[in-house]
Amino acid sequence: MAVARKIKTLLTVNILVFVGIIVFSVYCRLQDRSEGLVQTVRSTDRRVRSRHAKAGALADREAILERLDHLEEVVYNQLNGLAKPIGLVEGPGGLGQGGMAATLREDSQETESKYEEYGYNAQLSDRISLDRTIPDYRPKKCRQVTHTADLPQISVVFIFVNEALSVILRSVHSVVNRTPSRLLKEVILVDDNSDSAELKTSLDQYVNRRYPGLVKIVRNSRREGLIRARLQGWKAATAPVVGFFDAHVEFGTGWAEPALTRIQEDRRRIVLPAIDNIKYDTFEVQQYASAAHGYNWGLWCMYIIPPQDWLDRGDEAAPIRTPAMIGCSFVVDREYFGDIGLLDPGMEVYGGENIELGMRVWQCGGSMEVLPCSRVAHIERSKKPYNNDIDYYAKRNALRAAEVWMDSFKSHVYMAWNIPMTNPGVDFGDVSERLALRQRLKCRSFKWYLENVYPEMRTYNDTLTYGEVRNSKASGYCLDQGAEDDDHAILYPCHGMSSQVRGAAAPHDGGRCVQEGRVAAGRVQASGSAETLRETPAPDTPRPGLLEPNKPWASHVTSLASVSPSSRWDPKGT
Repeated sequence: MAVARKIKTLLTVNILVFVGIIVFSVYCRLQDRSEGLVQTVRSTDRRVRSRHAKAGALADREAILERLDHLEEVVYNQLNGLAKPIGLVEGPGGLGQGGMAATLREDSQETESKYEEYGYNAQLSDRISLDRTIPDYRPKKCRQVTHTADLPQISVVFIFVNEALSVILRSVHSVVNRTPSRLLKEVILVDDNSDSAELKTSLDQYVNRRYPGLVKIVRNSRREGLIRARLQGWKAATAPVVGFFDAHVEFGTGWAEPALTRIQEDRRRIVLPAIDNIKYDTFEVQQYASAAHGYNWGLWCMYIIPPQDWLDRGDEAAPIRTPAMIGCSFVVDREYFGDIGLLDPGMEVYGGENIELGMRVWQCGGSMEVLPCSRVAHIERSKKPYNNDIDYYAKRNALRAAEVWMDSFKSHVYMAWNIPMTNPGVDFGDVSERLALRQRLKCRSFKWYLENVYPEMRTYNDTLTYGEVRNSKASGYCLDQGAEDDDHAILYPCHGMSSQVRGAAAPHDGGRCVQEGRVAAGRVQASGSAETLRETPAPDTPRPGLLEPNKPWASHVTSLASVSPSSRWDPKGT
């Protein structure tokens, strides 16, 4: 019995110890879980409290991250050698940073040959980063403007033929770096059948690796010229807005939003970013003053003073009404551009298409404006591409535009180019389709355009004849207006341009008059709208071969063309 009792006691003690151990273990586990739960609750509470604080700084944080991502991408591509194999530079810093002038230590024969080939310092361009910054020349008011988030996207089209690869790629980098990604749908490079080998394989490989899916290349199988090349870019574009640019530009900060806003407000607007200058020799970026874009009667474009109402307004950030465009950059609603007839495909190479578009847009119910808040810097090359005889194409295109859009004022263009209106000797092609376009769009007259859009354009009445005044005793020499800052005419080899074109007009008293000029052996005195020729002796000894005082002036005039007495003429072509 005693043994049995001891065994029972030991079993009871063991059971109690075992149960105690289990209870203690459960207790410890419950304690751990309780502390973990408390920590979880505290952590959740901290996250809830901090969430509101973080929300206020989220926008700044995202902006910083976006910049860091961009910097990381630039560094990554630089280290991975996308630019190095083609001899170019990416990333911040280096020559020309901030749009400053840059130079190479030594000019070489290669530098000179590239000047001749491209019309700018291509060797220096190769040493300047594709990602360099340029000055922000926007008026201060522009930087304070906010734009809506629902702006339309844009396709940016660059046209090039035999450009330096570094200049093309800097244009691409510039537009990508300075256009919000949500607005830039695509970049389209139109190669107008370049000869350079590096603009084939090297360009393709670079953009496909650097900007996959963003940059597209369209290649013409034959050289079409700037005008028809732009039409190819328009066909390839898929965004609702298209921007056309030369492939030697750099974009300013915030260039896209103001242009897209103006087009969103009125799709019939064609917007021209204000142009700044990139010096072709040093690549320094220089600010150009605010200006409208005009032209002379030869339809050569030029900068002109902004309209008086813009000057009176005193708002340097306001859009500037412009009669035409210089042509290196413009932004337009894609569908509207098609509706009004695009660029005239019957024009050749380039020259005059920018003036024709300005006249057509205004006469057919649209508008054109320069936007100081949107800025693009452009290289004014010392040599133009395509053809050395660009004057011929400019003349041909000018006559084509005049025949379609300028009504009776077309005689001004013929006179500016010093060619007769009948049998001019220039085949400007069939304009019947463009005339039908004008009729279909129910466009206004050119007289309305002059009165309401380009009142600054000088016009002259009652021209009877025009042409060169040739010297009868010195073959090949003509009366020339001479220096613009002087009122003395000179004798100069005949070239047929506007400085040598003179016209005879019908004055109010029925006599005959000649417009413009002053010669050593005789003078043309101004009197009202017409200027009578008074053959007075010169103060010095007359030079042989000049207008002879005892002969009527008409005996010296050759190659004159008759025009309608109701025509107008600007003897200086302005």
